[in-house]
This record gives sequence, structure tokens and C-alpha cells, in this order.
Amino acid sequence: MPIVCGIKFRGTGKVYYFAPGDLTELHLDDHVIVETARGREMGQVVAEIHEVDDAEIVGELKPIVRRATTTDLLDAQRYQRQEAEAAEKCKEQVERFGLPMKVVNAEYSYDGSRLTFFFTSEQRVDFRELVRELARIFRVRIELRQIGVRDEAKAVGGIGKCGRPLCCATWLNEFYPVSIRMAKQQDLPLSPMEISGLCGRLLCCLGYEHEYYKTVKGRFPKVGKVVASPLGQAKVVNVSVLRETVTLLLEDGETAELTADELAGKVPIRQAKPGALDESQAQALDEVVGPATGPESITREEASDGRSRARADRPASTAAAPANAA
Repeated sequence: MPIVCGIKFRGTGKVYYFAPGDLTELHLDDHVIVETARGREMGQVVAEIHEVDDAEIVGELKPIVRRATTTDLLDAQRYQRQEAEAAEKCKEQVERFGLPMKVVNAEYSYDGSRLTFFFTSEQRVDFRELVRELARIFRVRIELRQIGVRDEAKAVGGIGKCGRPLCCATWLNEFYPVSIRMAKQQDLPLSPMEISGLCGRLLCCLGYEHEYYKTVKGRFPKVGKVVASPLGQAKVVNVSVLRETVTLLLEDGETAELTADELAGKVPIRQAKPGALDESQAQALDEVVGPATGPESITREEASDGRSRARADRPASTAAAPANAA
């Protein structure tokens, strides 16, 4: 099994594995110089030397060259202080050449031998003239790298809808696929303004609780489905993922809130509780039951008043059946 050391470069980037070679005493937060496809870089140890499976190694395992010296650290800090000014100069040249690109930031290598500019653009850009001009201005090797809008948000930072700093700019090391299905699974409003982040893409946090919602909802029948319960035939009008309960509309117009085990008849039904519906339940009831059309129709008020409650001592009118029974 390969012996590796986990190294992270700037900020909240991904963790990469490198071969420690003869360096046997590397500790967390140590700075090291490593060999990369782009040349030598300075990184920080975030995972001490350990063994991993071969499947975890993607591509060639490059070496850790040496520990970073005090001079390396001081040089890196000095060049980092020059990056904001370098980005501004690059923006001036982009405007001068009239290129359809937005410069996001600039990064020097630890020794100042390479200067990389990161930019976004909605189209392919011919920046060869720009590179030549930047090389003349800075007298170092110049690289331009196009990034996506999520990477831009990660680099720039900001405050999210939750009022906290962006996850991608503080602790989220990698971007994972996020789909509109995750928002639907969590019963969130599907308005783009509600479920999009500062980058304009779907919120990364939609994926944080997706598996939990998927697991809990999988234990209950869908809203609108008629099921056989210990309280008789009933229609599902709401599923509360946080409480892990289902609200049933019974044949006599009463409502009952049961857990998955209670619905399946595995445990006795708890003490009866008022069947008042919250706003989401009331809306679901309107969609499932519809407006009252006759003297025997059930209105929302009748279903949610003080009489609407699950009676623990009520005899079951039908045999208990699995939650997904029709």
C-alpha cells in the first residue's frame, strides 16, 4: 500500500497526496515544498504520513521535495502582498485589449517565479497578446487559467443567504453535484432566487441533508396516497421529515399524526393529540381533499378544529398493513 502525506495548497482547496520519501517526521500544519505538474509549490500538511489503498491514488504520486525554510515562508508572504496590485494591473490590460473576460484574482508561486491570473468568461478568449504584455510588465512566467462561477465565489468569498460566510470560501474543500431534485425532496420553493447561491448556481447546502430527507421519506407513503392504518383507511395529507411523522386524514374527517412504526402497527399508538394542522399541512390538505362540495365533504376547518385528533383507544376498522399498502 502506498505511503502518502496529505497536502493542501491555499485556502480551502482539495487535499492532494504526495510521497513523503525520506521525510519521516512531518506533522500537521508543517509547510513543505512539493513537485507538481505546474512546477514546485508550497503546501501545508493536513494529513500526516499514512498508508492508503491503491484505488485512492489518481495518476502519478509526486514527491515532497523538502521542508519549507523560514526564507521560503517570508518570500511567500512578500509575494502574496503583491497579488492584489498584480490583479489590478491585469484588469487594466484586459480593458486595454478589449477582451471579454473578468479577472478574479492573482497568485504568485512561493518563490515569485510564476504569476497565475484566474479569470471567468462566457466564451473562448484569445489572450496571447495579453500574456506577452503581462510577461513584459512582471518579468516572470505568466499563466492564465479560466475558472467557473463557483470557483469565482470560492476565491472572492461573501455572505450567503443564511447570513454566514460562504461554505466554499471557508471549509468546503470540493464541489459536489447538486440537482433540483434535492430541493424537491426537501419540499423547498423552486424559485431560482430561493435556491441559488451568490454564484448563480444551486446552493451547495441542498446536498447536506438530502440523504436524511430521502431516507425518512422512504419510510412513509407519499402525500395523497390512501393507506390502511391501525385507525382505518386514511389519506396521507402531510409528511413531517423533522418530526419523522405522517399526518393522516381519516374517514370520519379526523386527523392523526403517526410515526412510521405506529403506521405499520409495530408499536401502539401514542396518547391522542390535537389534530390542528400547521400552514404546510393545511395547504397539503387543500390540495389532496379539495374544496367542500356537499354536506358530507370535509373542510379544512372541520379537519383541524379541536375535535380533529387521533384517539388512542379507537379500534382499528381494518387490519394493520405496511405503510405503503394501497
